[in-house]
Amino acid sequence: MSLNSQNSTETENPKNANVQWGGRFAGGPSEIMQAINASISFDKVMWKQDIAGSLAHAAMLAHVGIISKEDEATIRKGLTEIGQEIAAGNFPFSEALEDIHMNIEARLSDRIGEPGKRLHTARSRNDQVATDFRLWVRDAIDGLNQQVAALMRSLARRAEEHAATPMPGFTHLQTAQPVTFGHHLMAYVEMLARDRGRLADTRKRLNECPLGSAALAGTSFPIDRKMTAELLHFDRPTANSLDSVSDRDFALEYLSALSIMAMHLSRMAEEIVIWCSSPFSFIRLSDAFTTGSSIMPQKRNPDAAELVRAKTGRITGSLVSLLTVMKGLPLAYAKDMQEDKEPVFEATDAAALSLAACDGMVRDMTANTAQMRALAGSGYSTATDIADWLVRVLKVPFRTAHHVTGRLVAKAEEKGVGLADLTLQDMQAEEPGITDDIYSVLSVDASIASRTSEGGTAPGNVSAQAQRWLKVLGAEPTAAGQ
Repeated sequence: MSLNSQNSTETENPKNANVQWGGRFAGGPSEIMQAINASISFDKVMWKQDIAGSLAHAAMLAHVGIISKEDEATIRKGLTEIGQEIAAGNFPFSEALEDIHMNIEARLSDRIGEPGKRLHTARSRNDQVATDFRLWVRDAIDGLNQQVAALMRSLARRAEEHAATPMPGFTHLQTAQPVTFGHHLMAYVEMLARDRGRLADTRKRLNECPLGSAALAGTSFPIDRKMTAELLHFDRPTANSLDSVSDRDFALEYLSALSIMAMHLSRMAEEIVIWCSSPFSFIRLSDAFTTGSSIMPQKRNPDAAELVRAKTGRITGSLVSLLTVMKGLPLAYAKDMQEDKEPVFEATDAAALSLAACDGMVRDMTANTAQMRALAGSGYSTATDIADWLVRVLKVPFRTAHHVTGRLVAKAEEKGVGLADLTLQDMQAEEPGITDDIYSVLSVDASIASRTSEGGTAPGNVSAQAQRWLKVLGAEPTAAGQ
């Protein structure tokens, strides 16, 4: 249908009108207005939260005597049956009724009559939507928190397994110093722990109940907002009715936390892509997390990792989208805020899928320990160990030791050998005090074992950190760590 034809289609049939608005809009909206105004296509995912909010509201109304106990029982039975109907896929969702809230309320009135029409007493769609949305985000946080913990457990188990497996540590993607593969994996455990903390903080701040704020000014009915908050497991009612219906900080904070987490997952995914590449060959992923090429039969492409990396754009884009929606809105509610949900729903789906993919890849990957060890000593990665030895044994100032080590690296490059292959005479030519004890620090294993400072890469440190996190996360250490 063309735009012109849509403009000319003004529905005259009162049956197409939203019956909840009564006679004022009896002519019904145009097709364009209906399309832009309706949100049922996406907000129907909040049906559980909407029913829970309505059950709590009805219980409170009966408790304070605004509706009868009999009406509350009838409403409860009707809402329970509607929940069963939606769960079974038999609910007749209507775009004409705009959103999940109106769809459920209209269905309730159809099923139980007058008691259903009393449910909306002392509330507005504004505080109803705000409450449902908070409930949905809270549930989403709880689900993602479990997924983050699962990924942390998988990483910690693999880290414990590879607590002593050498690999090159990089800065600027250039070989810097030897570390262990387990130490590298544990870095992501720490990142994800901060992500869990941000989600927990978000949950704590959002856990206030807007229900009872009504449209924007509160209500004249003698409601009990504390009761409603308790029934819905909120910590307390919100304090200001204007803020209650117009606040979407909780959604923005949630998207911000997801964006930071997505960035962490993207960094992990990028490293998996690099580690799978032929020049590195640090790990191998099975067919479960790779795809082939349509013309190159030898290819094994890490598509799962690449897609995790790409989904970061969806998640950070959702944050920017909602920030843009909210930035210029005067108090209190405006219809712009209907655009708050799709970014949150989409970001949640992308985050959940990314976490599942990362967890699967971590559990699936096979480490090429020989390749990691071979490259751990490349690029003169133990040069810092020479400088440390000069400071520790000969009491040379570190800056002087740095210069001496630099000259030794240059000499090794000139000869085309590794640092451990320089003769004692070569070394003493740069620093006469050097003894053959210096060779004790030049191996990859010696370098790694020496990094015993708290948070360092020494295998004992890594194993202890992995076991500590597994205990925190409620998982048993693997046999390698026992």
